[in-house]
Amino acid sequence: MTYSALRAQQLSRYNDDAVLSAPPARLLTMLYDRLLLDVKRARLAQENAHWDSARENLLHAQAIVAELQSTLRVDLWDGAASLASIYEYAMQALIGANIYRDVERTKECIELLEPLRQGWHEAAAQLPVESASGAASGRALGVA
Repeated sequence: MTYSALRAQQLSRYNDDAVLSAPPARLLTMLYDRLLLDVKRARLAQENAHWDSARENLLHAQAIVAELQSTLRVDLWDGAASLASIYEYAMQALIGANIYRDVERTKECIELLEPLRQGWHEAAAQLPVESASGAASGRALGVA
C-alpha cells in the first residue's frame, strides 16, 4: 500500500469515527457544512461545464436535504414546519438545478441555505457542553 493510500484510509477512518461519536448538534452542523460544500462545488462545476461532477454533488446535496427532512421533529419546535417548507423548496431547486443544468438555481440554494448553516452553528455554540450521548442537545435543536 502506498503512503497516499494509507493516508487516505486513515483520514477516512478518522472521519468515520468523528461522525459516529458526534452528538446530535454537531452532526447537524456537519451536515450543513457538507451540504453547502456540495452545492458550492456543484456551482463551480456547472460554471465550468463539468456536468458529471455537478450531478454528483447535487445528488449528494439532495441526499443531505432528505436526511435533514427526515430528522426534523415538528412536534418539538414551533418553527419546524417552516423549516420543513424550506427543505422542500431547496430539494426542488436542487433537482431542477441538476435536471436543467441551471447554475442560477444552484446559486439560489446557496443563498437560501448559507444563513441556515450559520444559524445552526450559532445555536449549537450556545448549547451547554454535551454529554457523551448528546441526547439533550438534539432535543433542544428539534432533531431526532
